[in-house]
Amino acid sequence: MSAQPLLVVDDLRVSFATPDGVVKAVDGVSFTLERGRTLGIVGESGSGKSVTASTIMGLTNSATASIQGSIRLGGNEIRGASDEDVRRMRGRDMAMVFQDPMSALNPYYTVGRQIAEAYKVHHPTAKKAELREVALSMMQKVGIPNPIGRADEYPHQFSGGMRQRIVIAIALVNNPSLLIADEPTTALDVTVQAQILELMKSIQDEFGSAIILITHDLGVIAEVADDVAVMYAGRMVERASAVDLFETPAHPYTWGLMGAVRSLDGSGRGSLRTIPGSPPSLIAVPSGCPFHPRCQFADRVGERCSSERPSLHGVGGTSSLSACHLPSETVVELLRSGVSA
Repeated sequence: MSAQPLLVVDDLRVSFATPDGVVKAVDGVSFTLERGRTLGIVGESGSGKSVTASTIMGLTNSATASIQGSIRLGGNEIRGASDEDVRRMRGRDMAMVFQDPMSALNPYYTVGRQIAEAYKVHHPTAKKAELREVALSMMQKVGIPNPIGRADEYPHQFSGGMRQRIVIAIALVNNPSLLIADEPTTALDVTVQAQILELMKSIQDEFGSAIILITHDLGVIAEVADDVAVMYAGRMVERASAVDLFETPAHPYTWGLMGAVRSLDGSGRGSLRTIPGSPPSLIAVPSGCPFHPRCQFADRVGERCSSERPSLHGVGGTSSLSACHLPSETVVELLRSGVSA
């Protein structure tokens, strides 16, 4: 019998009321994640990736947002739990690495103190010597050279890559079961990016953490993810193992994302292609399949694309789930044969 998933997200819906209308930021997202595995979430800006992550962390303000569905971490329901209960889970059971480490760190306190404070929240009886030892140990684990000397320095005295390492140290100081990394390498050069990804992988191997990696970079996903979820207009349009997704993407939107980047194998084969149009407003999401106004195959299905919302369904012979009215095997065949609109 397989182990129970660490994280279960079931039909998550998050919307915000604005003067212009209701923003459906997340619209029926469901997935599971096991310990020791990495789920990559990709999609264009505004697809709902970060709102999904923030809501899992309990950071979406329920006073300004309507939140429905279920989020269970280690069997404990997060949705509807008290603020105090969620605060106890945050840092100890789940933690988040944000995109901009300079904004995540307090410029007035040394990095050693900030790591120690994150530990003390869940270990209130810890003495000063223990806090210092924990901070130095975490700095060493994330590859900060000379931790004894640098623990008393401030965030502005570190490079961008080193600041991101400090943020990861703060997130992992209490050995959380779930780590959510929201665009953790976006502002870093490729060499530092590779180092950060290797660091996250080594820490996952050591602690057995589950990781959700949010990014627009398919190269990063190919490097570290076990499974991939593709989001569009607040919905998941494809979910698969990383191997199946990169070998045989099943949804036209996923094919579009693949075509907009250089070949992932470094061969340089093929020309870059763009997805026509722009992502839809989440206040006025198109009826039916939200991708149909930009999809080159919508005319092959007819009115069903614009009137009926497709559900995720299995793709034969793979681990993939795809939300497209056109049979996935047909999409693959058409795209591989070079058919275009």
